[in-house]
Amino acid sequence: MNCIIIEDEVPAQEILRTYIEKIPELELKGVFNSPIKANSILKQEQIDVMFLDINLPAISGLDFLKTIQYPPRVIMTTAYTDYAVESFEFDTIIDYLVKPFSFERFLKSINKLSPQLPNATSITENETIDVTTDNDTIFINVDKTLHKVNLADVIHVQSDRNYVTVTTKNSKYTFIDTLKNWKEYLVQDYFIQIHKSFIVNIHCIEKITGNLVYINQEKIPVGRSYREQLFNKIKPIN
Repeated sequence: MNCIIIEDEVPAQEILRTYIEKIPELELKGVFNSPIKANSILKQEQIDVMFLDINLPAISGLDFLKTIQYPPRVIMTTAYTDYAVESFEFDTIIDYLVKPFSFERFLKSINKLSPQLPNATSITENETIDVTTDNDTIFINVDKTLHKVNLADVIHVQSDRNYVTVTTKNSKYTFIDTLKNWKEYLVQDYFIQIHKSFIVNIHCIEKITGNLVYINQEKIPVGRSYREQLFNKIKPIN
């Protein structure tokens, strides 16, 4: 996969360059100290991954990302944690690295890009979760144990790489599956996808502020491409 680095700090550039060289599947196409200088290569070449610093001169990484019509997948880097929630607004951002970060933490981000990369956990036919549903309940087979879950009790479903976590009012289940499958399982009209990684039960939404949904004091990001669909579903007054 072709990648670029947009980072104004030379030490951070060198760390990223060193880490990228350790991943055979990544080919570094350029290192830039400003988004403006990187803009041309994004138009001329197929860039699959962009390592993008948030705090940059002239224009921030997040603001620059808004200007790209078809952005590549992005791994954000920054010395601050304040932007983590804001970065979830963008569906193309797959991870968020806080400097300084180790190679192990870097590799964890890379593994989210593709199951073909080193140490990524791929889904095989034998590992696929067994789910049985009816109109009101779902049976989840986790570790050879069937768990009966009332669909109305499902608060949200979150995907992380090849895993899905189903959070209910009383329990939480994590297993190998995809969010795409769960869109098919959750046919009730009170479930809606609000982010590339989240399906939520609209009955459990307490409030919506900006690009965040609050459920049980948990902040869940709303992706830009899902925002209109969410508001059409909940039909807010005024």
